[in-house]
Amino acid sequence: MPVTVSNTYQHCIDACMRCLQACEQCLTACLQEPDAQNRTMCIQTLRDCIDICVLSVQFMSRNSQYAKQLCGVCATICEACATHCEMYKDTHCQECAKACRECAEHCRKMAG
Repeated sequence: MPVTVSNTYQHCIDACMRCLQACEQCLTACLQEPDAQNRTMCIQTLRDCIDICVLSVQFMSRNSQYAKQLCGVCATICEACATHCEMYKDTHCQECAKACRECAEHCRKMAG
């Protein structure tokens, strides 16, 4: 019997996918910034955010019994990533922060 993904999961999966794409783009751009050395915490948090979003998508896609717990962790990391990105005024950081906040909101609903 195939695993079906509920609409609630699907909205969260979509938000996680948008977030990880924004984070990947932001990470690449941050590494090329002249002040990249000063962005170490932001870059590390971007990597954490990318990884947790991928893992969350995988868990939700397979309807894992641990998906909701993982979404709670994902929300926490996405919020931290947004906070770091908001410190920088580049367009890529601001867009990433917005995607992270949206993802965190969806993940919080999932963790409910």
